[in-house]
Amino acid sequence: MKRKTALITGVGRTAGIGAAIARVLAADGWDLVLNYWQPYDERMPWGVQTDDVTALTAELEAAGATVWSLPADLGEPAAVGLLMAQIAQDVGTLAGLVLSHCESVDSGILDTSLESFERHFAVNARAGWQVIAAFARQATADGGAIVALTSDHTAFNLPYGASKGALDRIVIAAARELGGQRISANVLNPGPVDTGWMDAATKDSLTAMQPGGRLGTPADVAPTVAFLLSPGGRWVSGS
Repeated sequence: MKRKTALITGVGRTAGIGAAIARVLAADGWDLVLNYWQPYDERMPWGVQTDDVTALTAELEAAGATVWSLPADLGEPAAVGLLMAQIAQDVGTLAGLVLSHCESVDSGILDTSLESFERHFAVNARAGWQVIAAFARQATADGGAIVALTSDHTAFNLPYGASKGALDRIVIAAARELGGQRISANVLNPGPVDTGWMDAATKDSLTAMQPGGRLGTPADVAPTVAFLLSPGGRWVSGS
């Protein structure tokens, strides 16, 4: 059988949700395009893990996947077009799309800057629409599957939560507009997953809220994404 290829955005660290999704998809027989942007990680509490992309690529290849690792700043208007053109040239057609990238900087109504607000919407909402549209334009008659990671953050994480809310609506629109092309589209809210952004107090308070008594991990999230991209999950759309 011809192997299918998925693009996963936001895969710059081995500890992230995107990396966990990549591992499960590789085990399911997918080839993978990994998009990342290390200047974002540089601004975050965990910092740049300079060897992570290389290490993850090697791990996935050892599992049998062919992997392309492509950096792109999705906050730039032209970045998506350049990324998808490179994929078309070097990789071919995509059958799966996982949007796990984000811009996320805590701020609220009174202390969010205009620059930060606009970058959140550029990265989290506009780029999501651009990638989804480009994915649909290159899809074959077999269609494909889209999964976007979302969040219900609102207060004190205003630009992140608001831009993720916009992404929700874009993906739900994609399910309706692209369903005739056999493209499914869903958003997945994994809840609080510690990938390096939680301090001890945050971790304790969020853990206490979990019915199972523990926080979710990237490995907990990945199988649901894999299901939605699988033949058995393709009937689910617009959720």
